[in-house]
Amino acid sequence: MINSMTGYAAAEKAGDQFVTTVEIRSYNSRYLDIVLRGLQGYNGLEDRVKAMVNERLVRGRIEVRIKVSEPEDAAVAFEIDQPKAGAFLEAVRQLQETYAVDGPVSLDLLIGTGGVLRPVQTELDLEMVWPALKECLGEALGNLNSMRAREGAYILSDLEGRLDKIQDLLDQISRGSKGLLEFYQARLKERLAALTRGAVELDQARVTQEAAFLADRSDISEEIVRAGSHLAQFRQYMAAPDACGRRLNFLLQELNREFNTMGAKVGNAASAHLIVEAKAEFEKIREQVQNIE
Repeated sequence: MINSMTGYAAAEKAGDQFVTTVEIRSYNSRYLDIVLRGLQGYNGLEDRVKAMVNERLVRGRIEVRIKVSEPEDAAVAFEIDQPKAGAFLEAVRQLQETYAVDGPVSLDLLIGTGGVLRPVQTELDLEMVWPALKECLGEALGNLNSMRAREGAYILSDLEGRLDKIQDLLDQISRGSKGLLEFYQARLKERLAALTRGAVELDQARVTQEAAFLADRSDISEEIVRAGSHLAQFRQYMAAPDACGRRLNFLLQELNREFNTMGAKVGNAASAHLIVEAKAEFEKIREQVQNIE
């Protein structure tokens, strides 16, 4: 199955006491890398969120931003920073003693120093928050997968066209590799005739032997068969229901290796040009495969 690794989705759920918002962005990555933001006060839900993402996604850098609004009637609590207040009052006392300054320390002055009173972060009951967050996260993940699937369909269409072209090139290379013995016999005769200018009678048996040796060294029939098998396997992986990005990347390396071997063996320029054209298609496929889950 072809799914893109890039995408964006969001969802929002309004409950009786709060509103839950989830935004998800996904990027290319070799592994599944989950980054959570915005769970301050609800850190106890982090493992549950990651578990849900892990169930729905296989690969990619997944950035999840979660916002849970506080109830409108939630009580706001404050606490006193006792050490800071005590240090401030002690400093004022020393000033009074050192410079003979008398007078009371007002509450406004004490609070105005900043940090003496600070808000207490309150938490909603996690079990009360989780059902709404779970529903919202599930919807966002569903939307994300839908977007990644749509992009994957475009990638699939592009890959199928390029595979068809590579198969056609492989067929042409296969046809061009026929008759290697006759090809090298004719080429040897031409070269020897040019060198000897017809002054020496050619040993036909020796020419055939040398031509057979060259033909054997240039035989690419095994590479053609393996390359054809890899192309068929590539299509099977794309049609399979599970994620296939890693397998396609590995198979692409094997295909490239077979064509490299062909390029090192072939002795005619026409086949060499076809191999170069096929390898150019591999590079375009590689760019697409890097974005497949």
